[in-house]
Amino acid sequence: MKNIYLIVLIAVLGSCGKEKRQEIQENLVIQAMTTGLWKVTHYYKGSTDITTDFSTYKFQFKTDLTVDAINGSSIEKTGSWNADANSQTITSNFAGAVNPLLYLNGTWTITSTTWTSVIATQMVGGELRSLQLDKL
Repeated sequence: MKNIYLIVLIAVLGSCGKEKRQEIQENLVIQAMTTGLWKVTHYYKGSTDITTDFSTYKFQFKTDLTVDAINGSSIEKTGSWNADANSQTITSNFAGAVNPLLYLNGTWTITSTTWTSVIATQMVGGELRSLQLDKL
């Protein structure tokens, strides 16, 4: 059954113009991100593993391009997010945030993605940061 969906998707993308294909890709990214809760399962700040700083957090990405940082069972902070399928980046901003949420701010380059996980990197002041989000 998944193969049928893949064939239909390929056929639709193949018959669309460039702008329409980009719109479809962005809609798919938004659909993937906004269904379910996400958890930080790996976060390296340079060579330092700070994953445990995120152990109590879950994230709910919403179609209005806001994201809730849920600490335990309550929303600690609401931020904004945006995805660009063309450049394969995702940008997040938790205005006025402190650590660890502050470490999520900025534009991340997506290096690997599936429907249930995202691996991304960013450079901050010459320091490589890497992040993995997994859907719960």
